Amino acid sequence: MDTKMPARIPASSFDYLKMLKENNDRDWFNENKDRYLKEYDSLEHFADALLQELRSHDVIETASGKKSLHRIYRDTRFSKDKTPYKTNWSGGYKRATALRRGGYYFHIEPGNSFIAGGFWAPNTEDIKRIREDISSDPDTLRKIIESKTFKATFGSLQGEQLKTTPKGFDAADSAIDLLRYKQFLLVKRFTDDEVLSPSFLKEADQTFKNMRPFFDYMSEVLTTDANGEPLYSS
Repeated sequence: MDTKMPARIPASSFDYLKMLKENNDRDWFNENKDRYLKEYDSLEHFADALLQELRSHDVIETASGKKSLHRIYRDTRFSKDKTPYKTNWSGGYKRATALRRGGYYFHIEPGNSFIAGGFWAPNTEDIKRIREDISSDPDTLRKIIESKTFKATFGSLQGEQLKTTPKGFDAADSAIDLLRYKQFLLVKRFTDDEVLSPSFLKEADQTFKNMRPFFDYMSEVLTTDANGEPLYSS
């Protein structure tokens, strides 16, 4: 990889994805493999630069930009859609150690690009612990998600919600709106022009940085018991 390449998403990357969407078959992909590798190289360079930015304010387990990138090949075994390739670039960064919870994600696609993070599929034990804390002290989370920075960046908390009251909780609980969440996601969308801008690297990193109050709250909840005693050694 040419380390002198600018750490940005090139317009050619979007052009390739549009062409792939129109020609989503193995023959076309293999005939244009050199083009794919060129665009992948640019994305790897961007992902590596974003990782370095992220490491300036968080501790990340992901080893490199290349390790962060997701495969472009779709798993079609259980899908009615048998097109073999994704028509987006994406990747994620894992925070280091059990004391740091939450994950970072980026999705690059013409007309549908976003930076996201949070908890996509918390396990039963984690979701129960989160709900218990929210029920006993909803103000801490509300203060975070109602802050000016959070609202300006993410708008509101996202994620699937129960239509009914979660088992073991009261429908009259003052935090019932928060207790119904099954996922806890932070999402900021970007236009194509914003993604192709030289400033996108900094904007993406700032979006990740603005997740930290939420991540710090969740990390404290998920690494302590109901009495606030630590579950893990530092």
